[in-house]
Amino acid sequence: MPSDFTRERVAAIAALANLELDPPEVDMFARQLADILAYADEVQQVDTTGVPPTTTVATEGGADRDDEVDPSLDLGDVLANAPDALRNPGLFRVPRVLS
Repeated sequence: MPSDFTRERVAAIAALANLELDPPEVDMFARQLADILAYADEVQQVDTTGVPPTTTVATEGGADRDDEVDPSLDLGDVLANAPDALRNPGLFRVPRVLS
């Protein structure tokens, strides 16, 4: 990986991304991209011998539960608190937001 970015290289990347950068931004992004690639290179140097490949960071089990039907509120009680409800289909009516 290249460890340093020239102004021309940053300008070419910016053009591919349809970004208009002024000269100070080109310099700033050149430094930042170089820092990111230097860090990526540093991470690549970490010895991972003996570490098994990981496909997920979630631990197995405990995250899922069986679906169970629980009692719910009575529809009549719920709609009794609504200022403008359609009781027959069991719907709340609200003021129009979009015109």
